[in-house]
Amino acid sequence: MFHSESGQNNGPEDSIDREIAHHIDELTQAFIDQGLSPEEARRRALLEFGGREQVRQTVREVHTSAFVEALLFNLKAALRFLRKSPSFSLAIVLTLALGIGANSAVFSAMDAVVLLPLPFPHGDQLVQLDQHDIQGRDANRFVAPVRLEDWNRLNSTFQSISGYYFDDISETSGSLPEKVTEALVGPRFLETMGVSPTLGREFAPAEEHWGGPDAVLISYAFWQRRFAGSPDAIGKKLHIGPHSYTIIGVMPASFAFPSRDVDLYGPSTPDAPFAQRRDETWFTVIGRMKEGVSLQHAVADLNTVQARLGQRYAKPDSELSVQITPLKEIIVGGARNSLWLLYGSVSILLLIACSNIAALLLARTADREREISIRFSLGASRPAIVVQLLTEVFALTIIGSLAGLVVAAAAAHGFHLLAKTLPRAEEISLNWRVVLYSLFSALATTLLCGLYPALRGTRRNLAQAIASGSRTQASTRNPMQWVFVGVQVTLAVTLLIGAGLLLRSLREMARVYPGFDPSHVLAFQVSGSWGETAQMKNVIQRVNRALDSLRTVPGVIDAATSDSFPGTAFHYQLQFKIDGKLDPGHPILADSRTVSAGYFNTVRIPLLVGEACKQASTTSDVVVNRSFVSKYMSYTSPVGHVLAGAIYNDFAPNGIIRGIVADAREEGINTLPVPTVYSCFSAPNPFPVHLVRTQGDPMAMAETVRSRMHDLDPSRSVYAFATLQQNLDDASSETRLRTTLLSLFAATAVALACIGLYGTLSYLGRLRQREVGVRLALGALRRQIVGRFLAQGVRVTVIGCIAGLALALTLSHFLVGMLYGISALDLTTYASVVGLILLVAAAASLIPALRAARTDPAKVLRDE
Repeated sequence: MFHSESGQNNGPEDSIDREIAHHIDELTQAFIDQGLSPEEARRRALLEFGGREQVRQTVREVHTSAFVEALLFNLKAALRFLRKSPSFSLAIVLTLALGIGANSAVFSAMDAVVLLPLPFPHGDQLVQLDQHDIQGRDANRFVAPVRLEDWNRLNSTFQSISGYYFDDISETSGSLPEKVTEALVGPRFLETMGVSPTLGREFAPAEEHWGGPDAVLISYAFWQRRFAGSPDAIGKKLHIGPHSYTIIGVMPASFAFPSRDVDLYGPSTPDAPFAQRRDETWFTVIGRMKEGVSLQHAVADLNTVQARLGQRYAKPDSELSVQITPLKEIIVGGARNSLWLLYGSVSILLLIACSNIAALLLARTADREREISIRFSLGASRPAIVVQLLTEVFALTIIGSLAGLVVAAAAAHGFHLLAKTLPRAEEISLNWRVVLYSLFSALATTLLCGLYPALRGTRRNLAQAIASGSRTQASTRNPMQWVFVGVQVTLAVTLLIGAGLLLRSLREMARVYPGFDPSHVLAFQVSGSWGETAQMKNVIQRVNRALDSLRTVPGVIDAATSDSFPGTAFHYQLQFKIDGKLDPGHPILADSRTVSAGYFNTVRIPLLVGEACKQASTTSDVVVNRSFVSKYMSYTSPVGHVLAGAIYNDFAPNGIIRGIVADAREEGINTLPVPTVYSCFSAPNPFPVHLVRTQGDPMAMAETVRSRMHDLDPSRSVYAFATLQQNLDDASSETRLRTTLLSLFAATAVALACIGLYGTLSYLGRLRQREVGVRLALGALRRQIVGRFLAQGVRVTVIGCIAGLALALTLSHFLVGMLYGISALDLTTYASVVGLILLVAAAASLIPALRAARTDPAKVLRDE
């Protein structure tokens, strides 16, 4: 006998071998019956049967032809089925388009933001290196240029280490100054990132040294915007302040680091005279680990290097350690949790859609029992009928998936509009991975929705099926339809509770008084360069002159500057000492913010004691908030005491406490006030946030303010005009997006659950029409019929609500970090959701109940 060459079961090939062997055995036996010996009979059979490979190919063709023919037959039958039931088919397609479309859309965001590696060669090797104060006295994580160079020179685990910082500057080669964002990058920056200019060249060694030729690389977007993509841009000059910079190259279109807003890349020279202090920090440091090096090994290596530096430079290196974080983790940040939440939500939504469709198909299959019985009588096998029914479902899911891809494409465009708040939003697209995911969803949906209805619809024998179609047969019960409805209610309750908790949290945040008044405050910035800080007096005079001029503008109440926007997280905590005293056992930790005179009046933070920052001061002044006093100085009157930073740094706050102000939620509306020290200084950086309180609409004053600032210094650009309220809204945009989408998914889930409940009761009413007619003929009241149907709908809803509550309680811990002002076990939310679901379910059950009660008993009995 022939056997598979591998001696193993090779699927179709093994089946062909067995078929050939069977025929040869039969032919051999026939020759033996004619009187030949077994050996001769075998030889004659092999000769007559022919070559094995030729026979195999013939059998393959027969099998393939039969398979293709069966496939085409099933597809044609499926299309006929879709045409015969257009409303039924449309309902399923739309449900799938919504479920698969939403699922694919969120997966596209998950894929681009969370799952895919960074768009750099071997992006998993890239990490961010931060310096960390061992004693927790300084939250500053920036690194001094000399320390960066030491790390790069002395380590053994990194291919290269570099860094960057930003300047918002004015480019003046055009008719008007244009604000551009420049990334000042250290040596080896492009090498570390693993990129090269798409046009032109990298920085030459001479250009990365102090006093070398002025050169810049430009971003692809700036190249397109300013030079329309012309190759002639190479060699052109850009005018920034008193200097001209030669364009030497164009970065790739896909390179959007360290920010998608960067227009220029310029060298930051580590040998500059102002870059030699070890306590003067400004670099965000990026490193590329060597292949095969683990994060733990790299951390140990860099901390060994830092310990050696600490022995050489006691202040401040002996007080520092190194922390390393994967760059992807830095970029993705908190968006990961929100996206996983949304992905879990749309997956639940797809399961609800599958349960809904399975219930519809179950009802549809029951209506086709007579058709299925006829096919049985004509000799069709059960597998053939199951495949046919699944083919019909697959045709529906493919159409639904294609429609869902349209939904996903529209959603991907929507994610691009959220580029300000969602990291890597520009990378979200409808790519082949998303298409494959959608097709996989279609296959999974086919099995989830169609397999049970197909198996159940073909499990009865012929007599039972024919009897079921008889008018004299009593109506059947189908508990699985109620199971599907219960599953939908359970999952809908879970989603609705999650959305309800987030909505209540958002409402609680809206009720919070931030401690300042963001209304009627206009915020903007004026371009500047860190290079100007070499002449710090000029920077201070420029900022103070601008503030004095703004206060004279009609309609302006007051103006001030700050190092950050009020109410937005700054995360700059320092340790302080009072009157030169430091208690290691009770450290004085407080947020540090730098503001100008007029800040507290501009944002309306009440002054409680003493005086606020003065317009002119000969000494450094500081103002503290009530939380600082309550926690650290409740034993004395704070005004007049000297407050200084506890770190070795000439730039740390150091001044006399002049006043006490009320608490404000400076770190965010959802963050309780913390001890805060305000240093009175108008120029914390070359481009501080300008805040202007106006009498009327702040945005109506924007052009007037822009014009005044242009008159003061025509070479600078004024940008980022927005109200302070808009900045606060932007800070909470991720929370609002998460809440809005989850609420939309929850509302859709409730709608699908109600549709499932309505459809099941309608189908049940149709099946039980004879029973209802008999009951009415025997004297049953119509309200009793309505009550029985309503009770069935409410009963399964109650069971689903109980299961949904249990599931929501189990999953509630995922929301704990996203809520404000309420608990994840908020009873009000849980009770409201259950009440809403019961009310909506009762309404969905009422129409089919009333329709069943309107059955005409005479007509039913006459039909019998």
